[in-house]
Amino acid sequence: MKKNYVVIGIGRFGFSVARALYDMGHDVLAIDSKEEIVETISPYVTHAVQVDAVDEHSLKSLGISNMDAAIVGMGDDIQASILVTLLCKELGVDTIIARAQDDLHGKVLAKIGADRVVFPEREMGVRVAKSLTCSNILECIDLSDEYSIAEIEVLKEWENKTLSDIELRKNYGLNVMAIKTPDGELNISPLPENVLKQKDILVAIGRLEDIQRLEYSSNKRK
Repeated sequence: MKKNYVVIGIGRFGFSVARALYDMGHDVLAIDSKEEIVETISPYVTHAVQVDAVDEHSLKSLGISNMDAAIVGMGDDIQASILVTLLCKELGVDTIIARAQDDLHGKVLAKIGADRVVFPEREMGVRVAKSLTCSNILECIDLSDEYSIAEIEVLKEWENKTLSDIELRKNYGLNVMAIKTPDGELNISPLPENVLKQKDILVAIGRLEDIQRLEYSSNKRK
């Protein structure tokens, strides 16, 4: 379903979010106080406007209250991010996602109405750390604090065995949603009798702790 988003503060984080949402087919309004930044983002969003976002009248005139969600990306300017988050809340934006610089900043944003607080640098650091320490987990997307989707490289002992043979659900509580082959084929909802080959990748969903348990177990066997 096509939605309307506003991204306020077009730094690296804001630019990335705005462009990704637009590429997904959504309407995106990008707001920044600097003209050169607005000109840069303009080709990659629906509309780009140069506005001082801490001005309530300006935000109101842009129809912020009609947006499905607001992404407040000016984490480096703590005072501005707090004021803009508060204004978005007062103007009735359904969902507010705000970028925080540190824990204290995040707590304030949550207190004044941010529905979700993100720490882009910290989250990227965690992702890099996971990629360095998890040799069989190629990618992990957190769905919540508890559940994740992981791309799992087929282990040596799984090769030429069926999904039924390796019993991922029984042994680790993981449900396989798809199998990706080395040539790029994607088998959605594979059957228990599907045979796993070398370099196949399993796309599985489950608790993060179970995914980590699988990784720990596979590393221990090496």
